Amino acid sequence: TRSRNYCVTIKFAFQENEIKLLTAEIERLKNFGCLGVSPSLEGLRDENAKLKYRLNFLKKSLQEERSKSTKSMININSCLQEIFGAAIQAAYPDLENPPLVVTPSQQPKFGDYQCNSAMGISQILLKTREQKVIPREIAEKIVKNIPANECIEKVEIAGPGFINVHLRKDFVSKQLSNLLINGVQPPPIGKRKKVVVDFSSPNIAKEMHVGHLRSTIIGESMSRLFEFAGYDVLRLNHLGDWGTQFGMLIAHLQDKFPDYLTVSPPIGDLQAFYKESKRRFDTEEEFKKRAYQCVVLLQSKNPDFIKAWNLICDVSRREFQKIYNCLDITIIERGESFYQEMMKDVVKEFEDKGFVQVDDGRKVVFVPGFPVPLTIVKSDGGYTYDTSDLAALKHRLCEEKGDILIYVVDSGQSVHFQTVFAAGQMIGWYDPKVTRVAHAAFGVVLGEDKKKFKTRSGDTVRLMDLLEEGLKRAMDKLKDKERDKVVLTPEELKAAQTSVAFGCIKYADLSHNRLNDYVFSFDKMLDDRGNTAAYLLYAFTRIRAIARLANIDEQMLRKAAREEVLILDHEKEWKLSKCILRFPEILQKILDDLLLHTLCDYLYELATTFTEFYDSCYCVEKDRQTGQIVKVNMWRLLLCEATATVMAKGFDILGIKPVQRM
Repeated sequence: TRSRNYCVTIKFAFQENEIKLLTAEIERLKNFGCLGVSPSLEGLRDENAKLKYRLNFLKKSLQEERSKSTKSMININSCLQEIFGAAIQAAYPDLENPPLVVTPSQQPKFGDYQCNSAMGISQILLKTREQKVIPREIAEKIVKNIPANECIEKVEIAGPGFINVHLRKDFVSKQLSNLLINGVQPPPIGKRKKVVVDFSSPNIAKEMHVGHLRSTIIGESMSRLFEFAGYDVLRLNHLGDWGTQFGMLIAHLQDKFPDYLTVSPPIGDLQAFYKESKRRFDTEEEFKKRAYQCVVLLQSKNPDFIKAWNLICDVSRREFQKIYNCLDITIIERGESFYQEMMKDVVKEFEDKGFVQVDDGRKVVFVPGFPVPLTIVKSDGGYTYDTSDLAALKHRLCEEKGDILIYVVDSGQSVHFQTVFAAGQMIGWYDPKVTRVAHAAFGVVLGEDKKKFKTRSGDTVRLMDLLEEGLKRAMDKLKDKERDKVVLTPEELKAAQTSVAFGCIKYADLSHNRLNDYVFSFDKMLDDRGNTAAYLLYAFTRIRAIARLANIDEQMLRKAAREEVLILDHEKEWKLSKCILRFPEILQKILDDLLLHTLCDYLYELATTFTEFYDSCYCVEKDRQTGQIVKVNMWRLLLCEATATVMAKGFDILGIKPVQRM
């Protein structure tokens, strides 16, 4: 099968066939009952009831699936791939895995989409069969075999063998009406899969810094995308909440707040508390010994030490939550401590299967293809990050039953995760052909000097300081434009400040390819020109205002969506319509490669395409003398509404909150 749409079609066919079979079986049982053939009428009635229940369930399920399918946005690229896949199969039935290349056309003169498979097929025929066939002949053969469909108006063969595809206007108009009536509904995905996303993951007793910004923003956005697409998403915060550092923290807590068991210690600045304990650990031998004893007592689950550990963790949690609230992050804590009890079993499993070697007192696992082994037990008997990550991997695969696992962690951990994932395959926890396990790596945040982003004193930038600076600069920008004087109420000004500040910080990150480093610049991200959140948020509020200023409310727009036919005669109307309907293609690409900058590029393209449309096509016509509204072109207002609807969903996936007035 070449697409989810085809899978859904097959599913419908199977369900309809089962309904026919069940109906026939019920009739057969009814006849048996009438003839008195059945030895047990009670059993017959039970079987009949079960069959009827199954029949009703199937009918209802099929009805719901069909309803959902008709409400969903169509991935036009996938539809065209189905059509051309069928045409290629009919034209070359003996060709295995022929190339299927369908892309949007870059220029209107080449149609709306292009199928560029002929050149690839020509090369395959030459290599595998020594047949020299020019691509244009192959293209002609493909075109002759295109099946009947509702989306293609005409095709043309251009150049050496490009197939230019022109879409039907009534098809595009129908898809836009569907979008306006039903909202942005993703194409059906078939079986609902479980996705586990590991992101953010700060360390207890240390403040979140700018290095945690990328993982937190990218992971949240990926989670939102998979949730919107219909997946069951589990968002996990793999906190650094266990390890030898807690020995020194607890020992310092005992000295500084000896009554901590009965009186909650007022630890205001945990970062300073951590630095004090670390200084003592490095300089005081007696304190160092006591810190190690505290680790042993903590790992043996001594109640007093568990309480001390919880107190320290709670202080950090409260600080982390302030940042998560600002950035609208939803995440479940599941730190390293969660996996402690599982590590012993993981080590035993690797030992039982003969994968463990002893090296200078350490227990290590060599994974084929990776020069550095995983250390699963240290020479002192303690566990490592390798053990913790293996235990987490197994739990997510075997207990959580994750179908897709995504680790949003910086690029510096790439080799580590590749080795851990390969070890999981080696021991048989998952098959990469069935389960997708991916490291969504990202580069570092740089300052404007192109070096790692630091404060003037050379310290790492605290994330909360960064967010507060963003709020200040956003308000300064709004006041520079005098939005506080006439345009906005105090409440609207506050909402705009928050929207711009946090939206710009998120968008600046997400609009860059996550694999690359990026330069953090407030001046660039707050610029309301170019591909920035400030520009897009402002464009969105302008689009939303068009209908409002024409005195057209939501109810009138909904009524028009059901009754109006969208006329797409102007070239700018047609261009905007096609851009709007590419949204499902964009989302599918990101689900495949996990590169969110594609969505940012698309939203910027949509906003600029809308500007072209708005400059060329009157939505509301006014008398030049009086300014009175003379005519409202409702189909064009509906195009405005469709644009804003898609932009709003794009913002939601990126975690950006637009405002109605700005």
